[in-house]
Amino acid sequence: MSSVLYSLAQADNIYPASELFLRHRLQVVEELWESVLRQECGQKMVDLLRQLRDLCSPEGQARNDQAAEVFNLIEQLNINEAIRAARAFALYFQLINIIEQDYEQRQQLTRYEVEAGSVEQENLANITSSSNHGENDAPVNSGLGADMLAKSWRISAHDKQKGTFAALFPLLFKLNVPPQQIQRLISQLDVRLVFTAHPTEIVRHTIRDKQRQVVNLLQKLDTIENRVGNTAGGYPWEAADLREQLLEEIRLWWRTDELHQFKPSVLDEVDYTLHYFQEVLFDGIPHLYKRFKYALANTFPWLEPPSKNFCRFGSWVGSDRDGNPSVTPETTWQTACYQRKMVLEKYIQSVKQLIELLSVSMHWSDVLPDLLESLELDQSQLSEIYDALALRYRQEPYRLKLSYVHKRLENTRDRNIALYNRETPKNEDAPMYRSGAEFLAELRLIQHNLTETGLSCRELDNLICQVEIFGFDLTQLDIRQESSRHADALNEILEYLQLLPLSYHELSEAQRVAWLVGELQTRRPLIPAELPFSEKTNDVIETFRVARSLQQEFGVNICQTYIISMCREVSDVLEVLLLAKEARLFDPGTAIGTIQVVPLFETVEDLQRSRSVMRQLFELPLYRALLAGGYEVEEKGDKENVPPSSPLTPNLQEVMLGYSDSNKDSGFLSSNWEIHKAQKSLQKIAEYYSINVRIFHGRGGSVGRGGGPAYEAILAQPGHSINGRIKITEQGEVLASKYSLQDLALYHMETITTAVIQASLLRTGFDDIEPWNEIMEELAARSRTHYRSLIYEQPDFIDFFHQVTPIEEISQLQISSRPARRPSGKKDLSSLRAIPWVFSWTQTRFLLPSWYGVGTALQEFLNEEPEEHLKLLRYFYVKWPFFKMVISKAEMTLAKVDIQMAEHYVQELSQPEDKARFDKVFEQIASEFYLTRDLVLKITDHKRLLDGDPVLQRSVQLRNGTIVPLGFIQVSIIKRLRQSMTNTTSGVIHSRYSKGELLRGALLTINGIAAGMRNTG
Repeated sequence: MSSVLYSLAQADNIYPASELFLRHRLQVVEELWESVLRQECGQKMVDLLRQLRDLCSPEGQARNDQAAEVFNLIEQLNINEAIRAARAFALYFQLINIIEQDYEQRQQLTRYEVEAGSVEQENLANITSSSNHGENDAPVNSGLGADMLAKSWRISAHDKQKGTFAALFPLLFKLNVPPQQIQRLISQLDVRLVFTAHPTEIVRHTIRDKQRQVVNLLQKLDTIENRVGNTAGGYPWEAADLREQLLEEIRLWWRTDELHQFKPSVLDEVDYTLHYFQEVLFDGIPHLYKRFKYALANTFPWLEPPSKNFCRFGSWVGSDRDGNPSVTPETTWQTACYQRKMVLEKYIQSVKQLIELLSVSMHWSDVLPDLLESLELDQSQLSEIYDALALRYRQEPYRLKLSYVHKRLENTRDRNIALYNRETPKNEDAPMYRSGAEFLAELRLIQHNLTETGLSCRELDNLICQVEIFGFDLTQLDIRQESSRHADALNEILEYLQLLPLSYHELSEAQRVAWLVGELQTRRPLIPAELPFSEKTNDVIETFRVARSLQQEFGVNICQTYIISMCREVSDVLEVLLLAKEARLFDPGTAIGTIQVVPLFETVEDLQRSRSVMRQLFELPLYRALLAGGYEVEEKGDKENVPPSSPLTPNLQEVMLGYSDSNKDSGFLSSNWEIHKAQKSLQKIAEYYSINVRIFHGRGGSVGRGGGPAYEAILAQPGHSINGRIKITEQGEVLASKYSLQDLALYHMETITTAVIQASLLRTGFDDIEPWNEIMEELAARSRTHYRSLIYEQPDFIDFFHQVTPIEEISQLQISSRPARRPSGKKDLSSLRAIPWVFSWTQTRFLLPSWYGVGTALQEFLNEEPEEHLKLLRYFYVKWPFFKMVISKAEMTLAKVDIQMAEHYVQELSQPEDKARFDKVFEQIASEFYLTRDLVLKITDHKRLLDGDPVLQRSVQLRNGTIVPLGFIQVSIIKRLRQSMTNTTSGVIHSRYSKGELLRGALLTINGIAAGMRNTG
């Protein structure tokens, strides 16, 4: 059977011989896809899809000479035919994503097994002959020199297995990195991955279940086909039966609605996010620790592995209220209860399994006194369990003990359900666990008894690992709010109390800081118990109060980070600290706090000002005492031992850097450089005050919002800014591609951890070469000027953006509980959020925020000394991780741009009276695109974009051709929709379609293109 979208002739140009399995699997799925379409839509639809596909260029780009023919063909379709075609292409992309993810997982498994085996053999000799163990603990840079640094990056560049623990530790060994340094870094290793609450991931939960079922069937098909081909034998009918099951599943998928029937609530988003913990991360996370432990032991057997929770998770889902009125204090409370419910149910399942497994009898094994004493205490507290099970388990102490544990977990769960519903728990006095630490102590008691009697239990070890990582919280909830909301709240409170001669808003920054510092040193309450303020102010106050309630119920760990978006001044931080004081999250008498205030610097101006803001904060005795763990600790100068009353990590300041708004503000190159500089300056100022800094990277899924391969991005950070600590947002749109499959998720987390260690220990020093920094400063400034000349100074640009992109239709897509715009009431760029901004440009294939301005900056630099400067840029690309990261991200984005398709959006969606001025805007964009593409190819010395990454090149090429007809369909439907809304006579031929039908069709095309582009917003 020939496939509509795929042929072996095409495959020869896309795939190397080593990817025959992928080619075969794609062909199988595409044949099934075609069969479904033939059964559901008829041969006519299949022929139409083939015709649309054949009108694209061999490279998968729209062809100018065929654009009119394609559009005329699509214009003749009625709305039902157009929707069916759009759904067919969208389904195709979802299937392709499944195949690629499964293939990537298989590749990682194979690579890991081969690598681990070869490394282990190599390390036997290395460890035996090593004198590494006794080396001086000197800084890596000063001990190795520039030549060795360059060598380390050559090794890394040629290492095909980069990103795994099994490759990392032999590399450190070969480079003679002092083991003491490695141990110190491992001991403080802290990787935090934060799932965010503003997804452009528009696939329904129901569709995700369908996808997972397809993956399971494909994996079974692999097993059957391997059996049939091997001497072990197999039955051909089994493979045929599985293909029939796949056909049935895809047909059910086809008949399932892709679009949400209603705008998702915040708790719907919580449920969506927890899906990945439920299905993948909870069971997979112990394997990450095992990989680390075994790889370390193979090369450095004398070093201690990190704590089991070196990689932890956070979440903004249900707690990020920046511009989202749907996130209320009650929602945050319910989210915390919901998370605890999920993790408790997981623990209950695990304990049930352990009861079945640990059948050890006292007849054949000793039992230590501490376990017997524990059983006596349990009997007195849970007599009903003893009465029911004492005879059954009279000689099986572990089963009896775990039965008590099981009952306590059930009581804890039942109480949590009542709290979720804001009911008074009926079983408040029943034996239960008040914290994950109590549960963990019971498990360690059992583990200790097993170990002391010569036994071990892998399942128990895994459960202990899970409890150490997830506790009863599952994730830490970060609260985020925009800075002006705190100032507005204080202004209203102070006007009500009449404490100041002027309104708070009228005070200068110096006056605000002076008043805030004074108020922070008094125990006098500022806010009354009953709140006589506006709804907005009450919401701010109640948010702090619910944070206090969460800490009292769940422990401080559940919620100890408060992020201030659009942070610009010292007062922005002190305002939050004052509101925290009013909720008893900060004690002015002792300077002990239970919540860390995290400034988020987003715009270029704020990034440039970040060092000054932090310096002023560190100069405040009150703030320094808070970081130290209280006045008493700071006075004694004790940096290590913090009293138990201070739960925060001593002398650690977290600072968040925003990629999204800085990019929207100044463009891709300038944004990345300003963030890079900010990290270096923040690290220097923190070191001056003997404070550790943890950078929180607010990366989006798309390149335009800081996305891209995390491994390369971390290696490109200034080494001193990491020091074993990193915190990264994981956007909703990329969760599926990273966390849908367990081994893929493990590899992703492993590469991040590996990069953190490598960037911390193998600092290149290239970031500190001042002439290079001066050149980058010049390039960034030129890029920003050119970017802003289009975005903010071109008078026709705003109209261009709203007409030629589907921004208005995207705003109506039910994908998130958060509005597309900040609540200013204006349709300007300042109010538009970065996600729909990038999302719109991706749909039209411009992808403008991810590259615009780069070409002009590079060209102006080359014009000064063409040959010498080109050599220098090529040298930067080879040697400087930061520069290579920037160019590689731009190259990836440029490969996804289809300037011909983008022009079609301009020609068809522009109003007739606007075409002349919009054509000028398009020509400006197209000219910059071609310039940027050509210069990136010169610098990388590639003939085609992505020649250095054939896997990504294949993935992009595979999708591009099918996105083209889907783009034509989108333009046609949006054009009809807008004509119907303006009631013009020019579109009378299509007036028989309702606005609802046309909007649905437009949203389906948005869904399909998002699936094809993958990193969309």
